[in-house]
Amino acid sequence: MSYFKSIYLFVILPIIALIYNLIPKKRQWFLLLANFVVFYIMGKFRLIFLVLSIISVYFSARFIKKAEDKKEELLKKKDADKKVINEKIKKKKKLILVLCLLFNVAFLVVFKYLNFFSTNINLLLNVFNVNYQFKMIHLIAPMGISFYTLSAISYIVDVYNGKVEAEKSFIKVSLFLSFFPQIMEGPIARFKDTADDLYSGKKIEHNNFILGYQRIMYGFFKKKLIVDRINPLVSSIFNNYASYNGLTIFMGAIAYTVMLYMEFSGTMDVVVGSGQIFGINIPENFRQPFFSKNVSEFWTRWHISLGTWFKDYIYYPISLSKPLKKLTVKLRHKLGNHYGPLISGSIALFVVWFLNGLWHGAGYTFLLFGLYHFIMIAGGNFMGPVFVKLTDKLHINRENIVYRVLQSIKMSLFVFIGEMIFRADTVKDALGMFKGIFTRFSFNFSELSIMGLDIYDYVVIVLSVIFVFVISLLKEKNIDVNDKLSKKKLWIRWIIYYAFILMICIFGAYGPGYEPLDPIYADF
Repeated sequence: MSYFKSIYLFVILPIIALIYNLIPKKRQWFLLLANFVVFYIMGKFRLIFLVLSIISVYFSARFIKKAEDKKEELLKKKDADKKVINEKIKKKKKLILVLCLLFNVAFLVVFKYLNFFSTNINLLLNVFNVNYQFKMIHLIAPMGISFYTLSAISYIVDVYNGKVEAEKSFIKVSLFLSFFPQIMEGPIARFKDTADDLYSGKKIEHNNFILGYQRIMYGFFKKKLIVDRINPLVSSIFNNYASYNGLTIFMGAIAYTVMLYMEFSGTMDVVVGSGQIFGINIPENFRQPFFSKNVSEFWTRWHISLGTWFKDYIYYPISLSKPLKKLTVKLRHKLGNHYGPLISGSIALFVVWFLNGLWHGAGYTFLLFGLYHFIMIAGGNFMGPVFVKLTDKLHINRENIVYRVLQSIKMSLFVFIGEMIFRADTVKDALGMFKGIFTRFSFNFSELSIMGLDIYDYVVIVLSVIFVFVISLLKEKNIDVNDKLSKKKLWIRWIIYYAFILMICIFGAYGPGYEPLDPIYADF
């Protein structure tokens, strides 16, 4: 299943848009829900598990609402013991929440992590000479389970915390968790951000239709001109890294980072553009991450919906828990206002990055990926005051363009290494590649010519990356390219549209020698 197929762009999406615009507004939600069901069944994925997830969060939210209403009713009585009533209802609500969370997380664990945990338990049993082995069960995870599970958790937790009213409409909750453009790779939406747009129904406006298709074509540009063209090089280097010199390995890490960004952000372009056609506001998942000054900032700009999810539902609950608040108070007295809270906060940060790595996949490379970024971010937090004092002492202007560019380059180097770990098949391979960069480094670019790419491929890739960089730079400077384009005369706009489509058709990676890359994040 992929959005990067002509049938989606030129057949499925226009037909859906046409029917959507013809049917009454109060029935448009039905079309969106029906499209998801067809989309899911066509992908041969089991619908039952998503349906069970929707049922569990819908009724759990309603039960929490009923418990809250019951509390208000009991508190109105003259002889009401407020403390007892509040405590009783709180326990009931917490029980409902915990059961709902366990139910949904259980599916995720079984489909994604059962064999990983079983393998490690078996290794542990062997160490203690226990004559028992857990069997491996090969299951195909339902499409989008990692994404819709987190969306489901955010909804039920928000209802529990009183941030969102428990929705009466089962259809509205169903639409929120199953909107077809974002089911495969996200973003991880919040109920308050998208549910009303999905359910209310709007006529498709000409401007939204044009802007939506512009965004979609930009995603196609990234996929066809960069991702599918650079994929053979990345596969060759990572599959045979021991045969190449350190420079080639490092170029492979850079190439994979570029490929991952273009594929994932390109998919988000298609998803956001598809939503925009229907007047549905889907949150942005990227904000020019490679203009960041450090790794911490990078992860506030990359996969934004996942980062904010971990911040709101993991980091804050842990860091604001009673044990850590007590620890913070003690450490603040001993270590000061910076390092005291930072140490206790680092505990929550470790949990976040451990789970972040595990969320991406059941493997030690993903856990190492999470640990690596925890060390980079925690280290940066601890060393922050030292660098500030050092730059002040050396009279270095931290807002100087040269300094900021150097900061971005340093940040990018750390990110390249992190993504190399992410892509490596095993931890041994990741460490072997890292070692090879330094022990076998030489300025020999000749190896890049034997990886299935010719000079034509490299020219197209480089020019396309420069194009995306320029667009990103303009966005970073708050220059809206779409807005500028929309103010041009009609004939100029359409010349640009046709030229862009023609460029994708001519320079896109098609035919023999090119294997379209499957959606990367759909596996996570």
